[in-house]
Amino acid sequence: MASLANVFRCLVPARALAARRAGRVAGWLLFLSCAADTAPAAGGARQPTETVAASGELTPNCRRAYAEVLKLRLGPARELLRPDLAGTPAAPAPLLVANCVDFADLLLNQDAARYEAIASAQEARLAALDKAPASVLRDYARAEMTLHLGLSQLLFKHVVMGGYHLRSGYRQMQDVVKHYPAFLPARKTLGIYQFAVGSLPEGYHWLLSLLGLTASSGEGLKNLALAAAQPHDFQIESQIFFSLIRESYYKKPEEALRLAERLHAQQPDNLLFSYLLISINKRQHHGEAALAAYRARPTGPGYAPVPYLRHMAADLLLYKGDYDDSERENLAFLREYKGLHYRKDAAFKLYLAAWLGGAPAATVARYRAQINQPGPTDVEEDNYAQHYYHEAVALNPVLTRARLQTDGGYNQQALATLRGFHSTPTTLWRDRIEEPYRRARAFQGLGRLDSAWFYFERTQTVAGPKAPYYFAAQAALQQGYLAQEAGKKAQARFYFEKALHYPWHEYKNSTDAKATLALRELK
Repeated sequence: MASLANVFRCLVPARALAARRAGRVAGWLLFLSCAADTAPAAGGARQPTETVAASGELTPNCRRAYAEVLKLRLGPARELLRPDLAGTPAAPAPLLVANCVDFADLLLNQDAARYEAIASAQEARLAALDKAPASVLRDYARAEMTLHLGLSQLLFKHVVMGGYHLRSGYRQMQDVVKHYPAFLPARKTLGIYQFAVGSLPEGYHWLLSLLGLTASSGEGLKNLALAAAQPHDFQIESQIFFSLIRESYYKKPEEALRLAERLHAQQPDNLLFSYLLISINKRQHHGEAALAAYRARPTGPGYAPVPYLRHMAADLLLYKGDYDDSERENLAFLREYKGLHYRKDAAFKLYLAAWLGGAPAATVARYRAQINQPGPTDVEEDNYAQHYYHEAVALNPVLTRARLQTDGGYNQQALATLRGFHSTPTTLWRDRIEEPYRRARAFQGLGRLDSAWFYFERTQTVAGPKAPYYFAAQAALQQGYLAQEAGKKAQARFYFEKALHYPWHEYKNSTDAKATLALRELK
């Protein structure tokens, strides 16, 4: 389903913001899969809007195949679907799940050599649907598969056709919800897309106007919550998306973590659920728990390769100070991964592991030079790595270790590390700004919020209003969240607006998106 792509765009932190406007737009569309006019539905009259017949459900065999897809066992899923696709070539259920298999394959490895074959298969399945009798599942499958095609095209830089198909699929899904309001899978997908469109920063409103798209992130969450609360074939997907959005944008991590732990306990052989558990723990700075989940992940024949897991593990090991193991995991990631994203970030992390681990100078220099190899900077992590390379200013080893330690949740160790930082008149302005920010994040992780607030405030004082670094903007964002949690709405609004007003920095787009959504929630 199109939303399986969204699982991976949420779990893989691809906030995807390219340097050029078109690239930035494509990146946002890929992050949570947001959106030429909709083609009319083929194949006869619609069903009545009041009821959803059994044709809106997957067949038992397709349901088994779909369960294999969620486990990332793509080969077994294809085998299960083979008889259905041969015997009923126009049936919506097997076409839909088969499309999900190929789409997951494409997203996991981002292999350009597979793109043409998969895009052709997507188009062929859409054509086959035109021969299917009218049903809610046919219309839903057409909309989902159109979104698959658009996302696939955008992923491989076919921006015009990708944008067309995303807009078309979005409009089709709106039509499905209009005519079949009780069909919850359509509300799931529409809710995700509404949230994505509605949460685009103000700088992208020109695109929405150009495409004729309007959406409310709040309305999207309502649709998604409805789909998450009631049983249907795709309820688990709905629950995952709802919890991930609330975790990432509304600082509600507990429910996402509980869901991931429950799903993993119920299906320890499910690689996607392991991925989810690793990713959420990593984002919430639970480094040891994330590493434990990584080491316990299911492996073996039948599972699709997921190279990005190695890149996540390399980060977790870097946070812990296991530099040799971090290096091995990132080198394995670069060998196995077919895509272009995260390569600069992997080179940067290889550089950090070599530098902090005391590797020979030639090794450190080689990894640093690797950052500048040709490649996209669509994702913020790659953009940050490239910016570091071009800035050509040496990192401070004390602050770098402290940053990695707080990222992994090793906050007491980070504070101990920071005791080794001593500012002098020659200390870089960037480092003088970063030092209180690192203290603030460590105290925040320890729950010592008064101390965290003091150092967040100090970060902004040292930075002033125009520092071209992310520390002050992030400090203001965190103060907004702290004030919001304390019920101080006016104070929260002040700091969220302050976060928006800082000039360009490496994480401006994601910071602005979070601050904007937080301000909407305050209303």
